[in-house]
Amino acid sequence: MHTQQQIQNNLTILQENIAQSLNKSGRTSEQLRLVAVSKTHPISSIENAVSSGLLIFGENRMQEALTKIPLLPDSLEWHFIGHLQKNKVRYCPSSFQWIHSIDSSELVQLLEKRCANTQQPLKALIQVNLSQESTKGGVWEWEELCRVAETLLSCQWLQWKGLMTIAAPQAGETKIRHTFATLYQWKEKLVQEFGNQEECTELSMGMSSDYGWAIEEGATLIRIGSAIFGERC
Repeated sequence: MHTQQQIQNNLTILQENIAQSLNKSGRTSEQLRLVAVSKTHPISSIENAVSSGLLIFGENRMQEALTKIPLLPDSLEWHFIGHLQKNKVRYCPSSFQWIHSIDSSELVQLLEKRCANTQQPLKALIQVNLSQESTKGGVWEWEELCRVAETLLSCQWLQWKGLMTIAAPQAGETKIRHTFATLYQWKEKLVQEFGNQEECTELSMGMSSDYGWAIEEGATLIRIGSAIFGERC
């Protein structure tokens, strides 16, 4: 576990780096939100992060998240960022406000039904597997992305907010930037295709190793774990 002082020190460095990247891209801090990825980290570390001013957290394993969320303040915003198994859909609307990993029309329909049953809305991002890695979830092809987007737009409770991607690790700056730039271009094409510019505004991309490049390529949500909490427990 990292102490509050260690987390605060990490956060200070992170915020300075974020400010530099925003400045390079001519953007402001209001155009970016930080999701603190708390997976594998204990409740005490999350409490220390909250004491340092963080309010948005991301988890990628449903069972682990369900043990943490009820023990933490209701004021926190929770993002589910991992692969969502169909048998775990029932837990999502009551525990999370965002899901970053929509990857099929079937999952959209299951989530919409659950959200309607619980009368709880859920903000949704479609995960795009631009690196086409078999170990990652997400849609690969433009046509499939359009099909999932169309299904989302027909929903009442699921609110389509944008796209998410994970760049290939150790791919190098040029390839990683290209991944992020492509996601930005695909979002713009989708807005033109479906005319939902006011709703489809978010790009979730960038982690501890590449968030600077992601910010410069247009990220609105960055998912940061080790740069805040240190290495995984």
